[in-house]
Amino acid sequence: MMPLSPPATPRESRLRTINLVLGVLHGGSAAAMLALSNDFSLPVTGSFLDGPPGDGPGVNDTLFDLPLGPAVAAFMVLSSVFHLLVASPWGHPRYLRELRAGRNRFRWVEYSLSASLMVVLIAMLTGVSDVVALIALFGVNASMILFGWLMETVNPPDRDPDWTPFWFGCVAGVVPWLAIAIYLWSPGSTAEPPAFVYGIFVSLFVFFNSFAVNQWLQYRKVGRWSDYYVGERTYMGLSLVAKSLLGWQVYANTLVG
Repeated sequence: MMPLSPPATPRESRLRTINLVLGVLHGGSAAAMLALSNDFSLPVTGSFLDGPPGDGPGVNDTLFDLPLGPAVAAFMVLSSVFHLLVASPWGHPRYLRELRAGRNRFRWVEYSLSASLMVVLIAMLTGVSDVVALIALFGVNASMILFGWLMETVNPPDRDPDWTPFWFGCVAGVVPWLAIAIYLWSPGSTAEPPAFVYGIFVSLFVFFNSFAVNQWLQYRKVGRWSDYYVGERTYMGLSLVAKSLLGWQVYANTLVG
């Protein structure tokens, strides 16, 4: 039987309240996007061999169309579910045990899903449509996030950090943004993505890197970040701002009218 944990401190109780509020805010945004969005969709395509290898690519077929409104709402739903989960009677004691051990695996599971979906949608807005490319972008971004999980689990608070997972995560994290930048640049093409896509790219690139900066500050124990709970609250704030920024930028510029 698992030993009982000490009761929540006042600041841990505040974290529960914050998680409840964030869960409701993300859920409200998702509901609004679903209610207000139109039927705008983006194609997911595939080009498969239509003869022996070496004959060249086959016809580029549209496998299905991805409705953008529900897709944008989906990562809001993911965030809402996980915030409410760690505030629930089942999740909160486990969440506190995670924080007291200097980690939060709930966070990394949610980010591996929601942030990777976010990257896929940004890539699709720049013109990436091949199903294999989108799966690869999702997978490599999820790998970056899971290196964050590894960074926390191999570096308990009572030891000097091993930075290997952090730097491997940074290497993996460059790949999706490099692919998106190539499509934004569009070498050899006369068509360009809409101007708002550049804004999404820059703003989300900054916010994505802010998560890495937050972890770097935590493990360097810079100022207030020597307290793990400060980093946890920063993650929560960044998650709210980054998801809301992307979601409503996409909605305002693509789904209206």
